[in-house]
Amino acid sequence: MANEKIGWGIIGCGVIAEFHADPVVANEQTELVEVFDIVEEKAKKMGEDYNCSYVTSIEELLANDDIQAVSICTPSGMHSEQAIAAAQAGKHILCEKPLDITLEKIDAMIEAAEANSVKLAAVFQTRTYPALKKVQQAVRAGKLGKLVLGECHQKWFRAHEYYAGGDWRATWEMDGGGALMNQCIHSVDLLTWIMGPVARLSAYCRRLVRNIEVEDTSVANLEFTNGALGSFVGTTSVTPAENRLLEIHGDTGTIKVESERITKWAVEGEEEAIEDEEVQEGTATDPAAVAAAGHIAHVQDLCEAIINGREPAVPGREARKAVEIIKAIYLSSRLGGSTVELPLSYEDDGPGIYPPQTWPEW
Repeated sequence: MANEKIGWGIIGCGVIAEFHADPVVANEQTELVEVFDIVEEKAKKMGEDYNCSYVTSIEELLANDDIQAVSICTPSGMHSEQAIAAAQAGKHILCEKPLDITLEKIDAMIEAAEANSVKLAAVFQTRTYPALKKVQQAVRAGKLGKLVLGECHQKWFRAHEYYAGGDWRATWEMDGGGALMNQCIHSVDLLTWIMGPVARLSAYCRRLVRNIEVEDTSVANLEFTNGALGSFVGTTSVTPAENRLLEIHGDTGTIKVESERITKWAVEGEEEAIEDEEVQEGTATDPAAVAAAGHIAHVQDLCEAIINGREPAVPGREARKAVEIIKAIYLSSRLGGSTVELPLSYEDDGPGIYPPQTWPEW
C-alpha cells in the first residue's frame, strides 16, 4: 500500500460530490477511479469533468477491484444501505453527514464496517478547522476551569428555491428533518465535541416560514453529563443570515467563536490573541459555499487511517452522537417540550415518532 495509490469511488454525483472529488484528485496518495449516479447525465458529466469512468449501477462500482475507498454523497436516508453494501464489498467509507437519519440504521452501518474490517469515517469538517481545534483542546485541557455554559446559535437562511431544488430535501423520509438534521448538525456536533456528552434536554421545533414538512426553527436547553448547562438555537429562515456563534464559559475563562474565527479568548494566565480565520465558509446563505479545507483534511485522514491501520478522526460511533441529540430534540418537541433523557432507545428513534401530526398555525 505504501507505494500504491488508494483507488477511490464516489457514490452520488450531486452538489457535494465535487468537494470529495477535488481533494481525491489533488492528493498524491489517492486516485479517482470511478463515479456513480442513477442519473446517467450526472454520472457522465462528472466522469468527463474528472477524467474517470462512470457507472449507473452501484453494484458495478463496488465490484471494481481498483477501488479501495468510497465517498457517499447521496441523500441522507440512503447512506446506511449504501455504506453496508460498500463495507460488504471491502471498501473503506467516507460518508457525508448525517451518517443516516435513524440510530438503528447508523448502528447497522457501524456493525457492517466492523464486521468487514473497513474504516467508516464521517464528514464533520468544522472539527478540522485550526481555530475550532484550538478551542476544543483548550477546553479539554481545563483552561476554562469548571465548565458552566455552552451555547451555540446558528441563524442561517435558505430560500424556497433551495428546498425545491431536490425532492428529497426537507422531508422526514429522506432528509430526516429540516434545519437541524441538514444544516445545524455540524454545530450540534461542534458544541458537544467541545463541551462533552449531553445527559438530557428539552426543546421546541417549529415550521415558521418555509412551506416544508419539517422544521425550519428550533431551540433547545441542554444539560451536559459534566453538569454544565447549555442552549442551542438553529434556523434556516432568518433574514439576513448570521454567522454561527459559539460561546463556551467556565469559572476561570470564556472563549467565543464567530463562524471559524475566535473573537474572544479570555483564558486565565494567557494573553488574548484574536487572529483572522484560516478557513472561511459562506454557508450561512449559500449551501454550496463550503470551504475546501475540511474535505481535504477528511480525505487525507482516511488515507492515513487506511495506511496506518488506525481509526479515522471522526469514526462512525463518534458521528452517531450528533444524530442522537437531534432525534432527542425532535422527540422533546413532539412531547411538548418535555425533558428527554439520553441515550435514546430505538423506540424513541423510529419515523413514527416524528413529526407532530400538524404544525401549529401562527
